Amino acid sequence: MLSHIDQFIRFLAAEKGLSVAYQLSCRQTLDHFYHWLNEHQYKIENISLNELSCYSKERTGDHLARSSLRLEIIHLRLFYKWLHTSNHISDNPLALLELPKKEFLLPDVLSQETIKAFLNGLANPVTPYDVRDRAMIELLYSSGLRVSELINLKSSDIDFDERFIRVQGKGDKTRYVPIGTIAYDILQNYLSEGRQFFLSKKDHSFVFLSRRGSKLTRERVYQILKQRALHAGLEEDLFPHLLRHSFASHLLENGADLRIIQELLGHANISTTQIYTHVDSKRLKSIHTHFHPRQ
Repeated sequence: MLSHIDQFIRFLAAEKGLSVAYQLSCRQTLDHFYHWLNEHQYKIENISLNELSCYSKERTGDHLARSSLRLEIIHLRLFYKWLHTSNHISDNPLALLELPKKEFLLPDVLSQETIKAFLNGLANPVTPYDVRDRAMIELLYSSGLRVSELINLKSSDIDFDERFIRVQGKGDKTRYVPIGTIAYDILQNYLSEGRQFFLSKKDHSFVFLSRRGSKLTRERVYQILKQRALHAGLEEDLFPHLLRHSFASHLLENGADLRIIQELLGHANISTTQIYTHVDSKRLKSIHTHFHPRQ
């Protein structure tokens, strides 16, 4: 089976063009499944839907999140479909295996008042690190960027005349996102007065640099946000996607069209963006419960 897994991963890369991260995730699923088959003395070519259902139940018993189990089943479905079409097996038992239902989890968001107080607390920066971090955080909230989009942002991606940035999003899809007036001024200040502190002989093309002159990592951005939130006395666990969720939710609260928010976030499907309508409904219900006299 290991040779089949190797062939399948190469197929994902060469034929499907899937990312290295997806290939690694799929490989991890298949390696775990391979060991499970050996443990139960099952063979890949004659496993039935019943055994596969048992595997799914066991993984649920391992306290695997429903979303993670769903992804594992998708990986296995792809693998078995490839096995079948490549004539390694005569039947595809996974064709009838149901996917676990998606979990409907509302994203956490910060209130507009909390965001305003936090961002105001970053004013009057003292060190180059303060200048950089303030620009980075303002841009995350102003433009709703993913952390990967932030750290890969290059100077050439910024249109200073139109105050837009070109963002390379998921699936290498390009979108153009405006920069708010306040965020633009703070970004300009960083580029003119703070960024040169981080420059070295390394690649100068990235906007946000580490103290060594290289682009920031995802992990470092998470650390910076946590440190800044802690220093500001923010009770919430601050992370980049929380700012992105807040960006979308606040736009909706202030009357923005859902299609515009979809475009700004770079969502391929409007159903992904519609989760923010539930966030807004939740907020309205909370206000009603708190203030209505008959509650």
